[in-house]
Amino acid sequence: MTTDLTRLSAAQMAEQLASGAITSVELTQAHLDRIAAVDGAVHAYLHVDAEGALATAREVDELRARGEQLHPLAGVPIAIKDIMTTTGLPTTAGSRMLEGWIPPYDATVVARIKAARLPILGKTNMDEFAMGSSTEHSAYGPSHNPWDLDRIPGGSGGGSSSVLASFQAPLATGTDTGGSIRQPAAVTATVGTKPTYGGVSRYGLIALASSLDQGGPCGRTVLDTALLHELMAGHDPLDSTSIDQPVPPVVEAARSGDVAGLRIGIVKELTGDAYQPGVQANFDAAVAALTAAGAEVVEVSCPHFQYALAAYYLILPSEASSNLARFDAMRYGLRVPPADVALPSAEQVMASSREAGFGEEVKRRIIIGTYALSSGYYDAYYGQAQKVRTLIARDFEQAFTQADVLVSPTAPTTAFRLGEKLDDPMAMYLNDIATIPANLAGIPGMSVPSGLAAEDGLPTGLQVLAPAMADDRLYLVGAALERMLQEQWGGPLLDRVPEPTQLSKEG
Repeated sequence: MTTDLTRLSAAQMAEQLASGAITSVELTQAHLDRIAAVDGAVHAYLHVDAEGALATAREVDELRARGEQLHPLAGVPIAIKDIMTTTGLPTTAGSRMLEGWIPPYDATVVARIKAARLPILGKTNMDEFAMGSSTEHSAYGPSHNPWDLDRIPGGSGGGSSSVLASFQAPLATGTDTGGSIRQPAAVTATVGTKPTYGGVSRYGLIALASSLDQGGPCGRTVLDTALLHELMAGHDPLDSTSIDQPVPPVVEAARSGDVAGLRIGIVKELTGDAYQPGVQANFDAAVAALTAAGAEVVEVSCPHFQYALAAYYLILPSEASSNLARFDAMRYGLRVPPADVALPSAEQVMASSREAGFGEEVKRRIIIGTYALSSGYYDAYYGQAQKVRTLIARDFEQAFTQADVLVSPTAPTTAFRLGEKLDDPMAMYLNDIATIPANLAGIPGMSVPSGLAAEDGLPTGLQVLAPAMADDRLYLVGAALERMLQEQWGGPLLDRVPEPTQLSKEG
């Protein structure tokens, strides 16, 4: 019974809860049992809140028994990325700098989830302050990909993707600064959406790069992801970048999946020899399926995409350097006095605290960002990167005159082995080459499963991009592709994921 419940989609769970076939307590307990059974191997959670989740589940069951009108997802459990503040639960952003911190307020996304009464199972693992593509930069150890425990589940949101792929939660939240929702989805055969910048409130998201960060939904199906997207999205007066417009009809699009007559643009710069053969082959097959469904496929060129990676890795470190300056042991964060100084100065306490609290990747990016913003270099580096950002946005504008959506592989390779790229930052950064342009331009993007690579049997993903506030187009294409490919596969791809073996919590 437990295994059967955890393998339902969130939409199916919601239907069974509404009909009275199951209770939220049963459903939540099934997931808590699943976490106890497999998270020692996967290490997707940093904190599990069994008591809080069951309390919410009991409340939902009582309200439903009284005939109260509830949100469609009420009683369906969810996992929260540990970069979103949560009252009563630790929020560490995967860093020793915030170890043990319990925020006094909820992120707007979390507040909306609580108001809809989704039991929060816990907080998911992530790269420290969302800096990474593998979750190996978490101060608390890496998460593991349920398809192969020796491989990465993506990053920075590898915890959220791995809870979904290991059936430890039906829904999860993520954040995407350069691909941290979409790339983990691609390597775990799950679905992840980066909404239009400003479409989901950033209030209560611990900032990495404020002009790039965007919270978004993660699920196992396109419809599940749309249902969570609709719940999370909408104007928030607490966020000055929040868009005061109606939420695009994402759920309606996910239920439709009709792409007949839709113009789909293949981005020339995001395909080719740089992509693993199995990734490219699955992408080509997916495009052929969309064509068979009545979509019109055209090739588009975005010539400035070749500079996106360089621009991103100047803009992001610069903004990170500024945002993380607050963690100085005086205002926020860990405080570690220097061991060999009797009466240390503020500067000495700050230096020793930041040395102890920040990991190598965070320090690397702070140094790069501080240098790029320093006197004499601002115009040469940060200023030039912002000009390239404008050119990339113009490339998208031009491409969307020729196509309604753009598609590409989500990531150039399948999941790589843990440790394989840890000592080569550039190799790690290149993993986000296809996802970064969307963040620079602020447009929405989604990754949907496109199959298993022939050479290694690991998942691949197809990325869909749309103009700003046309997020519903992502779900239209995603739903069509999901339906057609599942017919070919004989069911959801996740039905083939191996059962994780029980290992130590340290992995």
